[in-house]
Amino acid sequence: MKFDRWTRRVAMLLSAMAVTLSGCTTYVTTQVTAFSDWSGSDATRTYAFTRASDQQNNLELSTYETLVGNELANQAFRRVNARDAHYLVGLGYGIRSDMVTVSQPVYYYNPWPGPYYWGRPMDPWGPFGPFPAGYVDQSYPVYTHLLSIRITDRASGKEVYNVTARNSGAESSLVRAMPYLVRSALADFPLGNGVVRTVRIPLDGSGGAPSNEAAAGAAPAPASAVKAVQ
Repeated sequence: MKFDRWTRRVAMLLSAMAVTLSGCTTYVTTQVTAFSDWSGSDATRTYAFTRASDQQNNLELSTYETLVGNELANQAFRRVNARDAHYLVGLGYGIRSDMVTVSQPVYYYNPWPGPYYWGRPMDPWGPFGPFPAGYVDQSYPVYTHLLSIRITDRASGKEVYNVTARNSGAESSLVRAMPYLVRSALADFPLGNGVVRTVRIPLDGSGGAPSNEAAAGAAPAPASAVKAVQ
């Protein structure tokens, strides 16, 4: 029957839309900007973290330093005492909240009786067909997360590397966003001077779209799963 073919086509279209929408939440997308005058070798990759005077007993900063230290270790860096370090590493971070307003379509239920197919209405969209009858504005919070990593030569005080990672989304916690910022900022270290690129990291190791509960506490995927879009 023609109706059967039409129904199958609609089902296939809705399935394709569902796959597309689920794919949109599979990756954390971060913009990375780097400025570099890097000429170091693996033999000299010793470092210590440096802090401002009002950050000496900051537990939040200590947590982020641990994440950055783990990634630096993957780049052949070794943490030592400040007096023995070739480089000093300083961190800056923050979160900003904004409201975004978008127009969404409004569909109405069809109260009119009509032909039925196997006990169900043939027109599931209402009197206006498959198109919305109008639009309504909805406002949503959007959070921007930021991390900057600054590396200086301890002896000369010269800045040799400065990278910034920024991403935005519905996640209101900087703590949960930070692992993705760190991984993105230090992927393919060292980047060239003035490089701007987009890094995509799967929410989980398999690259699938986890549930909201799983996504909230998901750890970043292994380094091999990091994708950079130049």
